[in-house]
Amino acid sequence: MEQVSANQVLFRQLIKRSKDLGISDDEFAKMSAVKKYNKKVDIFNFLIVLSVLAALGAAGILAGVSYQVLPKRLEGLFFKYYFNTTDPTEIGCLLENTETTQDVFRPPVDCSMCRGITEIVRVSNLTKKEFEEKYAYSGQAVVVTDGTANWTAPEVFSFAYFKKLYAPKSVALRSAERDCQFFPYKTNFTSLGQVFRMPKARANLKTGKPWYIGWSNCDAEAANVLRSHYNRPYFLPERSESSRIDWIFMGSPGYGAHMHIDNVHFPSWQAQLRGQKKWILEPPLECADVCVNQISVIVNTGDIIVLNTNKWFHQTVIMGDELSITIGSEYD
Repeated sequence: MEQVSANQVLFRQLIKRSKDLGISDDEFAKMSAVKKYNKKVDIFNFLIVLSVLAALGAAGILAGVSYQVLPKRLEGLFFKYYFNTTDPTEIGCLLENTETTQDVFRPPVDCSMCRGITEIVRVSNLTKKEFEEKYAYSGQAVVVTDGTANWTAPEVFSFAYFKKLYAPKSVALRSAERDCQFFPYKTNFTSLGQVFRMPKARANLKTGKPWYIGWSNCDAEAANVLRSHYNRPYFLPERSESSRIDWIFMGSPGYGAHMHIDNVHFPSWQAQLRGQKKWILEPPLECADVCVNQISVIVNTGDIIVLNTNKWFHQTVIMGDELSITIGSEYD
């Protein structure tokens, strides 16, 4: 049974009475009695917050586990004494969900995924069985050089093509901006529509600041149009299923994605439809004394790179002098 002090009982009665009288939360918070009560508990709660955050942070960093597996009693005390609730869904987030916090609290990786790997291999004419046995779930990144054979996407996809597909006021653009993820990277773009409003000379890499962006293709209509120009990679195992969402990345030479690790569910493939891109992979910190420090490969037009982006830190840099266009997805 929960134990409460006399002051807490009186305070709860005061809250109930104020609601019965129709007093708003803002008006209630401004009452002198409420301010006086809050001032007494602020210091105590602040010390508890610091202690719990330190415990959560230390446990997450040292053990390499997420907060969900920390002792529930500690978590319960935190919410009860600081937020006056035992239900964490009643409050906002303590920390913003950034790449840094995701990395700190991500589960540790089994270093067998990178042990003994010294390069990203290049192969072709793979059978589904060979791909499944050697590469699909092993941690070995691979470039399939004939991965986009018989696709029309390399000839069809361009900045102009996407601009037409995601035309102003189109269903595809409205859906993309409302429901799909957009990655501006180091540009000043805030939406996909803004990308396609850039001057033609900048889009064609003739003038203006270089750029690199990405977006998820979660609109069913647009997905059907795009998928008429490419297929599920021929080497994926029969029993594996692909994600219904594809990812498109496009940008200027010299630009790309910074070193990061993904927070997705499954291994990924990415097809280089135009231009070429350098991929740089690094193992997680916990595998630094077991695995190679860094490996890299150039992915050319027509190639498909396959890797587990949840386990390998990865960075990309667009090479050459041509616009890079890639499309990719996950498979289980």
